[in-house]
Amino acid sequence: MTTLRIDAIVQGLHAARNEWRASQSRPREPESREFPSPDAVGEAIDALRKALFPMRLGPPDLRQENEDYYVGHTLDAALHTLLCQARLELRYGGVPAVEVHERATELIRSFAEGLPDIRRLLDSDVLAAYEGDPAARSVDEVLLCYPGVLAMIHHRLAHSLYRLGLPLLGRIAAEQAHSRTGIDIHPGARIGGHFFIDHGTGVVIGETAVIGERVRIYQAVTLGARRFPKNADGTLAKGLKRHPTVEDDVVIYAGATVLGDVTLGQGASIGGNVWLTHDVPAGGSVTQASSVS
Repeated sequence: MTTLRIDAIVQGLHAARNEWRASQSRPREPESREFPSPDAVGEAIDALRKALFPMRLGPPDLRQENEDYYVGHTLDAALHTLLCQARLELRYGGVPAVEVHERATELIRSFAEGLPDIRRLLDSDVLAAYEGDPAARSVDEVLLCYPGVLAMIHHRLAHSLYRLGLPLLGRIAAEQAHSRTGIDIHPGARIGGHFFIDHGTGVVIGETAVIGERVRIYQAVTLGARRFPKNADGTLAKGLKRHPTVEDDVVIYAGATVLGDVTLGQGASIGGNVWLTHDVPAGGSVTQASSVS
């Protein structure tokens, strides 16, 4: 067997890294890690899932008399991990070193204080899935098994981080749900309560999408952008509203694609495999075979 030249490969990779860093005008990393760690963020989010739903997602030997102790211990470890990762994101984002610790602590404290409200929102999502799926036998089955609920746990946590000013941590948390479920929700998307993604595979919800209360969508639905405006220098314009607004009580069936800054009015129904680039009035219905009715 031919001996592999590991030293030469290491040197080649070293050269490739240096070329990339030079092309990006990136300085050498300081003594500690420069970027947040996806592994560390993932461990923290998994711990938070268990702290939010300890008797169903926590350890199998947990009993209710020990529930609060477990939640406190798990939160302490998860939030400390997030604090360390928040410091890295803030430093990477250019926050002065003397301000990083205090700012990160403030942000993670605000995040932690919002966890009870996140739990209540997630309870409404679990109920929406149970009430909206005749195959669901219990709310416990929904929480334990449904990929749409797992995606929403990640999204509710990721959106809170994003909104507080930690978008990279939010994006890492969101992409980990994407890899597990096939559901791609940008952490910037604003989603109301009682939200149900049925089946879920292939769902895409863009950064500036706004979704109201009691909305239900099915697999392979896209709430995306139609076009990407550019600045005078040809670069893509950032931060513009470019995704749909979905008002309360809308249903979007499997395979529908809704693009651009359009509005689906309250109670509208969008049929399967529809390609939609215009507003739909409240109570309207769109199918492949018909126009807005």
